[in-house]
Amino acid sequence: MADISFKEITLIVGVVTACYWNSLFCGFVFDDVSAILDNKDLHPSTPLKTLFQNDFWGTPMSEERSHKSYRPLTVLTFRLNYLFSELKPMSYHLLNMILHAVVSVIFLKVCKLFLDNRSSVISSLLFAVHPIHTEAVTGVVGRAELLSSIFFLAAFLSYTKSKGPNNSIVWTPIALTVFLMAVATLCKEQGITVVGICCVYEVFIAQGYTLPLLCTTAGQFLRGKGSIPFSMLQTLIKLIVLMFSTLLLVVIRVQVIQSQLPVFTRFDNPAAVSPTPTRQLTFNYLLPVNAWLLLNPSELCCDWTMGTIPLIESFLDIRNVATFAFFCLLGALGVFSLRYPSDSSKTVLMALCLMALPFIPASNLFFPVGFVVAERVLYVPSMGFCILVAHGWHKISNKSIFKKLSWICLSLVVFTHALKTLHRNWDWESEYTLFMSALKVNKNNAKLWNNVGHALENEKNFERALKYFLQATHVQPDDIGAHMNVGRTYKNLNRTKEAEESYMMAKSLMPQIIPGKKYAARIAPNHLNVYINLANLIRANESRLEEADQLYRQAISMRPDFKQAYISRGELLLKMNKPLKAKEAYLKALELDRNNADLWYNLAIVHIELKEPNEALKNFNRALELNPKHKLALFNSAILMQESGEVKLRPEARKRLLSYINEEPQDANGYFNLGMLAMDDKKDTEAEMWMKKAIKLQADFRSALFNLALLYSQTAKELMALPVLEELLRYYPDHIKGLILKGDILMNQKKDILGAKKCFEKILEMDPSNVQGKHNLCVVYFEEKDLLKAERCLVETLALAPHEEYIQRHLNIVRDKISSSSLIEQPIFPISKTSGVHGDKIPAGNVREIRSESRPTQIIKTSDNKSQSKPSKPLGKNTDTETPHKTTKEIKEIEKKRVAALKRLEEIERILNGE
Repeated sequence: MADISFKEITLIVGVVTACYWNSLFCGFVFDDVSAILDNKDLHPSTPLKTLFQNDFWGTPMSEERSHKSYRPLTVLTFRLNYLFSELKPMSYHLLNMILHAVVSVIFLKVCKLFLDNRSSVISSLLFAVHPIHTEAVTGVVGRAELLSSIFFLAAFLSYTKSKGPNNSIVWTPIALTVFLMAVATLCKEQGITVVGICCVYEVFIAQGYTLPLLCTTAGQFLRGKGSIPFSMLQTLIKLIVLMFSTLLLVVIRVQVIQSQLPVFTRFDNPAAVSPTPTRQLTFNYLLPVNAWLLLNPSELCCDWTMGTIPLIESFLDIRNVATFAFFCLLGALGVFSLRYPSDSSKTVLMALCLMALPFIPASNLFFPVGFVVAERVLYVPSMGFCILVAHGWHKISNKSIFKKLSWICLSLVVFTHALKTLHRNWDWESEYTLFMSALKVNKNNAKLWNNVGHALENEKNFERALKYFLQATHVQPDDIGAHMNVGRTYKNLNRTKEAEESYMMAKSLMPQIIPGKKYAARIAPNHLNVYINLANLIRANESRLEEADQLYRQAISMRPDFKQAYISRGELLLKMNKPLKAKEAYLKALELDRNNADLWYNLAIVHIELKEPNEALKNFNRALELNPKHKLALFNSAILMQESGEVKLRPEARKRLLSYINEEPQDANGYFNLGMLAMDDKKDTEAEMWMKKAIKLQADFRSALFNLALLYSQTAKELMALPVLEELLRYYPDHIKGLILKGDILMNQKKDILGAKKCFEKILEMDPSNVQGKHNLCVVYFEEKDLLKAERCLVETLALAPHEEYIQRHLNIVRDKISSSSLIEQPIFPISKTSGVHGDKIPAGNVREIRSESRPTQIIKTSDNKSQSKPSKPLGKNTDTETPHKTTKEIKEIEKKRVAALKRLEEIERILNGE
């Protein structure tokens, strides 16, 4: 085995870099979204052991909807990327490019086992630049191929050292081979096929046997005319060890998937559910299709499912000729490689093995897979193809007449492949570019039309997205997902009637339940979301809530483990004012997934509706244990602690709000509630700072503006409150509390009686029964020395609030003054504000205006056609309703201020009466 020189490594790495540098600027597209963006196994908060319990996409292997692709070591590398750069795609693409360079270098070392140095370098260069690899290298999920290939080749190289002097067995390389094979398999399932490569190498390369020699030896042994040679026995022992190790790995793998194959539908792989002979003819035809992609990668497509390759339903289909020709060529090469002991035949044999054996798991010949053709699975088979091409080129270039032509052709192939790879990388820049490039190749795949629609939908371009979704329904009229997409887009366009029709069409395409037959095996689990989406649509109509509930229950009856149906139903039951049933729904969902922070959060909301704040807080805490950065749980648990009135909980509430604004630095709600907490703790300077930050982020933040003005008023900075109130009233001219506070400041601080009068009159225009505004207007009349008008005003106010003694007392004072016809220039009774800030003010309500977002009442909802609920923004944003109840502490404070104010009134009255 020749060593690899530094120049060769530099050449290979340089070529890989030149071909794939632009992949660093691509994002997460296609399967990357599920494997990276939506996969919680990447997060540091997820225990490492979970990686070995879930499939490649983060779904527990025990669940029926699991893809059963068990690749924990690949997911582990994603997790390392996440630790380094979280969800910035460049580091993920950079590591993929590095891994491809490593594979290319190791492949060069393998090539030198069967080719001369020059041919080996050519084979490695062809492999490095081949455009078929863009899906495996530029698509982040293709890392499974890259990692598996590294250990696949390493295992093979290790095995080549297992033959010692005099054909003895060296066990250390064999043990290392088994270990590396297991590691390769944990990166991707095809890694286990290296055992086949090792077996072929041992028999036909290391031992130099040919098929005729093996047949002759076996025949003589069976006839009893000879014994098995010692060298062959040694070989047999090695093969038994390899096969036993492989069998053990297979048994473990079957245990991991719990003896269940993944569930695929006819949309994923139409031939897999087709009858004989359609299934066999189509699957066999896919072999020359894959070979053609290796030979001519001019038209590449990221998705070959659904109607991309029409089914071959007859032996008369012309495409069967391609299948026949392919098997004839394969057979001829196989006979040549197995019959003759030459170096050329050995090279061809190993090339064929590298092409065929790693492709077996994806061939559909032994068990169905979830795709028709997938370019990424050709990553290892392309190694055998490149060896064949390099070997053929070597044979041709040795003939002087073709030498120059062979070099020209080779240079042209390498150069055009490199350009094609460089250009193909840009297709993976975004989902829109990727799927549009695929549509240029294949317009018969409804999934591609759907995916372009999804890309446009993500950009909020619903009108264009609708066109692509509708085209998908025309290409594949029975595609349930396409009709669901149409319905969702109509809903986003507020065309609810058309949306409901589309959902009903999708629902009508669902297979009917057949007694005794497992429903899930005949339908994609995400298609059951049609019931969720339809129910979510019709429940906007209050009269159809029961109908929506029936849809949720129907989905649950089809799949008792349909977690999202329980979540959505729990939300609906809360809306129907059935919190106990909602609690049952969430508890059922938690039985299916106890590690879902969103579910614990929603259960906390149910306990709030049940007036069980302590239980609610426990569930919020459970959600935060699972996800310390759960935004809604942080925010709403902090507000719950604040509303409890318990001083000991305030530090933790403040801590959680600080964590919340760290996660959502642009959300003014967090700063506002920090300001409210600071006001509770009498930290006026800090409260002012937080309120100003909230207003800076949201200039029209109603409650922040009012409470900042109120804070200034409470701290004897009334003149600073005035411009804040002006700003508040500019956005909300009908803000009654703001008008009362402004009128009070104008009257008491600015002595602007006319301005105060306008404020109180405006209040009464909006709300003639407002006692505060009416009483304060009476004070204005008194200040204007119009006692008769003040008297009439107080009589009217007393009629509105006959239980308020201070109004009766003030009326008596005014009547006394009218009878004595003497006017006192100083105010005889105070103007009432929104709060009892000073002792001589009449309190008339809560101290502060509190927005509804301080009540944690939002359930985490599910978007249409999504199987997992995700946190949305804090509840009640941009609303302005007060908390409907006050804590015991607040009530005591208000009562205390009321008593102090009444004492002050009595003192003023004694002075006015000359006592």
